[in-house]
Amino acid sequence: MKRRHFLGASLLTAVLATTTSIALAENPVLKIGFVGVTSGPAAAWGISNQRSMETRAEWINETGGYTIGDTTYDIEIVSFDDQKDPKRAIAGMEKMAQEGIHYVVGPNVDDGAAAVRPVAEAKGIMYFPYAFPKELYTAPASNAVLGMVANYQSGPAIYKHLKEKEGVNTVAFIAANESDPLSQRDGGLAAAEALGLEVVSDNVTYQVDTTDFTPVLTPVIRTQPDLLVLSGVSPANAPQLIRSARELGFQGLISTETAQDATVLREGAGELANGFISVGGASTPEIASDAMKEFVERYTKMFGEYNDESNTKVYALEYILETLKANPSAIDNVKEFQSTMDTFEASNPYMKGDAKLRYVGTSSFGQKRQVAVPLVVNVYQDGEFKTLFVAEVD
Repeated sequence: MKRRHFLGASLLTAVLATTTSIALAENPVLKIGFVGVTSGPAAAWGISNQRSMETRAEWINETGGYTIGDTTYDIEIVSFDDQKDPKRAIAGMEKMAQEGIHYVVGPNVDDGAAAVRPVAEAKGIMYFPYAFPKELYTAPASNAVLGMVANYQSGPAIYKHLKEKEGVNTVAFIAANESDPLSQRDGGLAAAEALGLEVVSDNVTYQVDTTDFTPVLTPVIRTQPDLLVLSGVSPANAPQLIRSARELGFQGLISTETAQDATVLREGAGELANGFISVGGASTPEIASDAMKEFVERYTKMFGEYNDESNTKVYALEYILETLKANPSAIDNVKEFQSTMDTFEASNPYMKGDAKLRYVGTSSFGQKRQVAVPLVVNVYQDGEFKTLFVAEVD
């Protein structure tokens, strides 16, 4: 009897396992890649990307999958931490190619995005970096799509607002001694000069592993700028710089064109970070749809916290999937994807009203190689971001 009971239980287990396997395999899997930084000082940028994609993929799969043409897919996110190292970014993109993945989100920095371009173009991969070099999005380049608003688009908007609303006339720049921040500093410098602002300091740099910013900032603060711009500052360095500037007695405005993490600012600078201006996620309470609110709830439940930057990072996966839905033959053919971009338009699920998903970038790149997300500029106050203003880019 015991033996027969054991065999019966085994058979039941096998049947259940087979049934479960069939249920899980009911939809074919569509893999979407992520190659970006999820460790080190800039980790918050990539973590926001990865978590946004995983939250949205789980949501899609939970509700039955995503239909493209005649097929409904479950979405799987394949992630690779490039550690902000261009060589690792290349390895990550090669991994994606080996797995037959044609659509990748990231990398998060200029060097990494530039480094993976040859692999992406050779292997037929469309990638959505959060990096600003125009040559990535300007012909003959065609495989990269900017996933956010660039510093040379946000910088002029921020400086113009502060000049008109806050009476800013003088500005100083400080940047890490790396290609990304230095490039953003040069873009900010050009934008400030074009607006007629007086640049009182633009040549001070620091190493990313700096722990004492007082000697670095002292000569900059002596110029007494109305606005101190932390060009391309990483989320880890921002609170240290802010704290040092305030402790040196700086009373002016501080801003950056990079997205930041409110939790990191609160923990690293506390009340000294009040008034800090940065580019935010592409949503505000005033424009957030019910779908955006549900995304935030799901993200928070999944990871125990939320990063405002994910209001922007949620868009890349949505753009990829909606474009594939518009042209199912693009599933494994990025040329078909590219041919769809110029005329692509779909409802924007994350904004109230009749907002649309569409590709932009003609003004900056001469072709549509940028996702259309609102330019939201935030000011940090008492542990959270508040909306300063909202704009658009073409």
